[in-house]
Amino acid sequence: MMLPAAISPVTTRFARRVFLLIAMLALSGVAVSSVSLYHHYGRSQTSYCDFGENFNCDIVNRSTYSAILGVPVALIGIIGYVALLLLATFYRGQAHTPARLALASMAGLGFALYLTYIEGFVLAAWCVLCLSSLALIFCLSVLSSVLWRHHVQRGPH
Repeated sequence: MMLPAAISPVTTRFARRVFLLIAMLALSGVAVSSVSLYHHYGRSQTSYCDFGENFNCDIVNRSTYSAILGVPVALIGIIGYVALLLLATFYRGQAHTPARLALASMAGLGFALYLTYIEGFVLAAWCVLCLSSLALIFCLSVLSSVLWRHHVQRGPH
């Protein structure tokens, strides 16, 4: 009989704490991406993120780069963060979850770095929400990599 992930004897205290941190950061990413998606479809100017020409979420969030094949980048972010959240909570007891978390978060980091490049070198405008998401996915990548290394060092169970 298989024990639920929450009481799995192979999950160390360290791993449980890292999974919890990953879940909290992923939930924060869902929130940041949701606000960004809301403003993507907004019609009025936003003032919370308008600090002049160089720091303006509206310029970034409503540019031609804010959607890929008609799908808003913020929605892609929500989907990615939800996937990380699900892996860190409901699937944390599976043996391949640390690797999946690390690979998924690294893919998200690569995408976020590409978007940051677009902000800085194409649009010449920065979005506080986007930079917050970059910080979150960076932290998620580091934590997931640490978790994966911890899992590999302990060996398969």
